[in-house]
Amino acid sequence: MFFLLALLSVQHAQAEPKAWAEPTFESLGLYFNVSSAPANCRVQYKTVGEAEYREGHHMVYDPREKQCRGSLVLLKPDTAFDIRMSAGAESAELKARTRSESFPIGKTTLLNDAPADRTLRITEGGTAEAWHLVTPAPKTKWVSDVFNTTDYNIAIEADYVIIRGVELRNAAMHAIYIKEGVQNVVIEDSHISGWGRIGGARVWGVNTGSDSAVFAARRAGRLVIQRNLIENPRGGANDWESGHPSGPQAITLIDSSGGNIIRYNTIQSSDDHGFNDGIGGGSNYSFEGSPNRDSDIYGNIVSHCWDDAIESEGANRNVRIWSNYIHHTFVHVATAATAMGPLYIFRNVFGESRLSHMDPIGGMMIKTGMNMVTINGERVSTGLGYRFIYHNTALQPKGGLDVFSSHELHNAVTRNNIFYSRGRTYPQDRGAPANDFKNDLTGGYLGGGFVQSMFLPTQRLEWFLAPTMKRIEWGRVEFSANGQKTAITDPMIYGKNPAIDKGVRIPGFNDEFTGAAPDIGAYETGHAPLRFGRDMAPGFHRAPWELY
Repeated sequence: MFFLLALLSVQHAQAEPKAWAEPTFESLGLYFNVSSAPANCRVQYKTVGEAEYREGHHMVYDPREKQCRGSLVLLKPDTAFDIRMSAGAESAELKARTRSESFPIGKTTLLNDAPADRTLRITEGGTAEAWHLVTPAPKTKWVSDVFNTTDYNIAIEADYVIIRGVELRNAAMHAIYIKEGVQNVVIEDSHISGWGRIGGARVWGVNTGSDSAVFAARRAGRLVIQRNLIENPRGGANDWESGHPSGPQAITLIDSSGGNIIRYNTIQSSDDHGFNDGIGGGSNYSFEGSPNRDSDIYGNIVSHCWDDAIESEGANRNVRIWSNYIHHTFVHVATAATAMGPLYIFRNVFGESRLSHMDPIGGMMIKTGMNMVTINGERVSTGLGYRFIYHNTALQPKGGLDVFSSHELHNAVTRNNIFYSRGRTYPQDRGAPANDFKNDLTGGYLGGGFVQSMFLPTQRLEWFLAPTMKRIEWGRVEFSANGQKTAITDPMIYGKNPAIDKGVRIPGFNDEFTGAAPDIGAYETGHAPLRFGRDMAPGFHRAPWELY
């Protein structure tokens, strides 16, 4: 196909090897070019030095590129792996290493004397062996407040730059602007607030949406955005009562080059200063998009969004979204489109969903959709990539009304999700390629209170499964108590929690389960709780803007 040749010429200017891996801190995206369609694409892997190989999640075959693709997840950073891939009669072996979480520092720029009332432009970069660190001097803080007089607090125009521990206020548009094409930027341990124009619905003639705390222009990539507090933009998005929401966002990536890691951020606001999307970007119905490819979004708290809390739309080629707590939003995770795939959505917790200030009815947990686009004169679909949706927990009451949106959906696979909802669970079958929905806990009637009883009470962001939960036993049931017999219609009883030990095995995703089988939902009994937000990041420590 002509469009595939065009894609390959853009994304891989040099000849590709037969098999290779694209690393992040905790994942490896795998690629294996094959000569013909195999019956299956298998993966085995082990840490270098281990004796035995482990089975990984199977890869998927894409006939458009004659390629098997897939991901290894939940790996340790800076660790070398031996990998075996097989596709029919073809096989390949390779070594790959996950990325290190440490960045070697070359030049350090201390911000004591930097002007704090105008844009700070970073034009000098570093290298992979010597990053340029920009940070306050030890035991001091640096607060940039540009009072709406300039578009950005910080503009990054160079590669291999780290922004650490700053406080940014009142940018007229974006607090941090990353220039088109810039690669390898780290933004960490910072506090961003008060940015952006007022905003409002586009049907009102307002065209100032997507002003962002962090905005990455087209083809920027390999960004690490971690442990930041992003809150309270100056304006706010409209809700759905006045048309499609438009307004400020926390993080925006435009047709990224990929390789991004967005983790352990706390993104919050109030409804009157709510976000359009929390983490998002564009182009949605495309073969690029946000975050495009080989990217991870995990450990974040994302709330107060009038459209999508996490918008991962475009190619979604080896994109992983896991262990996020998503609350006070319309859509929890948006995936329209997933043009290439595979996209993995697993062990997330979906909290409250609502349509507008006035209407508390929920939206959908996972937005889907596809479109036909023209590339080099050829009409091609943006809806053929795989979505793997595993071990998510949807909270009720006041959660999502529907599990999936009403858009067309293909190649979606679900397993081991708690998907109680009062609306529609699975979308209508629209023909090949078919979806595969199995082994989820579903239901809707009288669902809210019963779902609450499924979890142990806690004041923290934890939803471990209770051993028993309430349910209705339908019909007329006879009981005997204190020597007296009585009959109750539709009695309330307590029974074993149907999520405990009822999951199915998914290699690479629930290998370390306890009990007779994996639990259904985001939490595994006997495991440590999931980590959400900056305060729960491994090794978290208070930033300069909090201490001085």
